[in-house]
Amino acid sequence: MATLLVKNADLLLTMDKKRMSIPEGGIYVRDNVIEKVGLTSELPDKADRMIDANGMVVMPGLINTHHHLYQTLTRALPGAQDAELFDWLARLYPVWGELTDEANYVSSTIGFSELILTGCTTTADHLYLYPNDVRLDTSIRAAQEIGIRFHPTRGSMSLGHSKGGLPPDHVVQDEETIIKDSRRLIETYHDPNPYSMLRISLAPCSPFSVTGDEMIEAAKLARSYEKVMLHTHVAETKDEERFCIEKFGVRPVKYMQQLGWVGPDVWWAHCIYLNDDEIKIMAETGTGVAHCPASNMRLGSGIANIRQMLDEGVKVGLAVDGSASNDSSSMLEEARLALLLQRVDKGAKAISVMEVLEIATLGSASVLGRDDLGMIAPGKAADFIGFRTNRLEVAGGAVHDPVAALLLCPPYSVDLSIINGRQVVRDGKLLGVDLEGMIARHNELAAEMAARHPYPEK
Repeated sequence: MATLLVKNADLLLTMDKKRMSIPEGGIYVRDNVIEKVGLTSELPDKADRMIDANGMVVMPGLINTHHHLYQTLTRALPGAQDAELFDWLARLYPVWGELTDEANYVSSTIGFSELILTGCTTTADHLYLYPNDVRLDTSIRAAQEIGIRFHPTRGSMSLGHSKGGLPPDHVVQDEETIIKDSRRLIETYHDPNPYSMLRISLAPCSPFSVTGDEMIEAAKLARSYEKVMLHTHVAETKDEERFCIEKFGVRPVKYMQQLGWVGPDVWWAHCIYLNDDEIKIMAETGTGVAHCPASNMRLGSGIANIRQMLDEGVKVGLAVDGSASNDSSSMLEEARLALLLQRVDKGAKAISVMEVLEIATLGSASVLGRDDLGMIAPGKAADFIGFRTNRLEVAGGAVHDPVAALLLCPPYSVDLSIINGRQVVRDGKLLGVDLEGMIARHNELAAEMAARHPYPEK
């Protein structure tokens, strides 16, 4: 079995139960699993591969719990730059309707690349529209090629405009097609085993784009398999709240309860507009939340009460959300914004650097149902990242507190990334990807899609 030794880290932040910080720390890996952690001097001195982490802070990889990778194609799109959610969607749905399977593959690769280079080792994705020849299989192929741990969700929209939903009819699917493809994807790709690189979840998009019947059927299907989870957007805006009250007679959380969409196998994105009782429901049922601070600010949606959720015991994970509502896929920047946004709302002592790092690692792992991720400890998956402390961005900060510097003056990218025991970033460079060529093709596709739906309409 292949072994890996990462040695001489200036500081090893384990995020284990003791939250140990180990100077001159090291990690000994066998295949894709961490075998030993501690002082470099206490670890085996030889391995099949050795990486000298001198001058680095090493910590667990960050985990992204909600994304829409295809939206890299519509970043900064005119007409959607200054819109709130419903108007933003109305502008973008026609452009997204031009998505092809090639565009899905290229945008997925671009999104994965940015995530990895900014510290992410595991990501979820929510692909919820399938025009033309688009298949989730293509996103999965891109993930396998680049080497990221992937939790793709088979998203869906079945409630078109003609039936009272928000999306135009041409980007929705019938429920029979959705359920049939969901079953196919689970049976083809889903791996519930420890250290899995790929787990499928089911993710009807939102209360305003799917029917209640579809939500119920998706939950039944997911729960007939092992560790297939459920995901959707909940309580993101006041418009959504009004929609649910007018159409269903209840607020979004109550509607989710009625449909059976609460529990430890469920996580919701955003959760901005929750009252005290609804936060308690999440805590009591084990329902998780993907916190998306950049998107919530970008669309003017509001500030999720993460401080109260943590205090009440809600599972909270970090998420960059869609690249067209962020408009970035930077996990380090998202962690920084999670820190700052709670402080804007509740003061400088509202949340600490360590609490945000816990959200981005342990919290996110818990939200995705992973007890094998989120920390550097024996028996855990070999997913970790390293930052050099002699970089311009952290000059001075890394001297005073190298851990705090990661969020208060975050590096633009990681210098080292190991995913599933395999090195995917070396000296700040992503391995095995022709980024220059991929970016060029991505930009061509983005221009072609947007050109078919100019703004303002001509």
